Amino acid sequence: MSDAFRGLRLTNTLTRTKEDFVPIDARNVRMYVCGPTVYDFAHIGNARPVIVFDVLYRLLRQLYGESHVTYVRNITDVDDKINARALRDFPDLPLNEAIARVTEKTADQFHADVARLGCLEPTYEPRATEFVQPRADGKTDMVTLIQRLIERGHAYEANGEVLFDTASMPDYGALSKRNLDEQQAGARIAVEGHKKNPGDFVLWKLSAAHEPGWEAPWGQEAWAATGGTGKPKGRPGWHIECSAMSAAYLGEVFDIHGGGLDLIFPHHENEIAQSRCAHGTQVMANYWLHNGFLQVEGRKMSKSEGNFVTIHELLETDRFGGRKWPGEVLRLAMLMTHYREPIDFSVRKLEEAEAVLDGWYRAVGDTPVSNISCADVLGALCDDLGTAGAVTALHELRAEAAKGSSGAQACFKASAALLGLLQVTADEWFAAKAANAEIDREAIAQRIAARLAFIRDKDWGEADKIRDELLAQGVQLKDGKDPATGERVTTWEVKR
Repeated sequence: MSDAFRGLRLTNTLTRTKEDFVPIDARNVRMYVCGPTVYDFAHIGNARPVIVFDVLYRLLRQLYGESHVTYVRNITDVDDKINARALRDFPDLPLNEAIARVTEKTADQFHADVARLGCLEPTYEPRATEFVQPRADGKTDMVTLIQRLIERGHAYEANGEVLFDTASMPDYGALSKRNLDEQQAGARIAVEGHKKNPGDFVLWKLSAAHEPGWEAPWGQEAWAATGGTGKPKGRPGWHIECSAMSAAYLGEVFDIHGGGLDLIFPHHENEIAQSRCAHGTQVMANYWLHNGFLQVEGRKMSKSEGNFVTIHELLETDRFGGRKWPGEVLRLAMLMTHYREPIDFSVRKLEEAEAVLDGWYRAVGDTPVSNISCADVLGALCDDLGTAGAVTALHELRAEAAKGSSGAQACFKASAALLGLLQVTADEWFAAKAANAEIDREAIAQRIAARLAFIRDKDWGEADKIRDELLAQGVQLKDGKDPATGERVTTWEVKR
């Protein structure tokens, strides 16, 4: 454990309080985070939990040692949205082949995008389809979990489905603070005929002939009624996936479960119900962490609003702000706001983050990475993953690093690395920016002319401002004299 360890405190959604983090086993700190459903490219809202919990992963590795932290982030590759996308995009292919095309392409793009956001790979990244039926290695699977819930009186078969009986769990709703009696009394729609209670949710559903399915012991009568032969085929509900995959790699009870605020209900609430009732435990995870919502330019992101932006579009097109953005800029823009607070993702925020990173890279130069991080940065992160406070501490470190002290620069870079920032050299940073920039030579000439006019008027502040703005865009100015006239002349080059 790090000598600088002051004690990690995290806000636990389950208790609504900030608590001291005490792992079950300090030699194996375990965290599970809900990953993407791979039917479409990940949008910028999906990027927030990936970045937030990557910082927590880095922090836990700093505190407990890299080999003592296990991080699991799943991939959901069976879902009705995936089926619909496969039918839309590949109508001439057999469904299973079409589904494979969709999930492979989307998962590959997700991995490429989050790598450019500076995120480490999780320790394990299980796919839902690999954990539906009993496995040769004995790891927890969905069919076995569902059968156990039936045997323990927490689930029932009806109309070809298996449903979780919410009334069988007295404290169902503890995470979201939703009272089951109130949910039932306030239900605006009639209970579906095969449900015992309005809040009962699907663990397993029967597949139609054109849908993907796995053999299971439930739904024989309903399967036969559809003309099916042999054993009935079905597919899991969404929630049971994470219960199986988390138990497979982290055990029946583990330390931290994370995800976005939108997952508290019903997804995480139902995960807890399934896991606790199947395993007979008091908790599923000891600490539940949730990041806040994201808006784009002050509005909820949606395709109807025209502000739906994918990570890929931000990195590779001029879809947002008329230009491409470096992944590290997107990352810092997220981390400047505390993870539990809502965030307004805007061009202005990206510009602010980019200007900060330009200044930091100029201060740190090509200093090699060290492992001597600043106590103030570590302390801010240990206080409920206070990334905004850590950024403030980094601003203070930058002032020392800018003076040229190699020790200060090394400490600065190591501290930024805790947030997954300053991952390349200054030369690499500015060269990459210049390579991505569309160099407008006429605009540069106009800015140089304006700067020379300020210099003639001895308005050094405005002249320096133009120089710094161009430098931030990867354009470095060089002043000299015309050999014939002795007048100041300014040339420029792309900084590499």
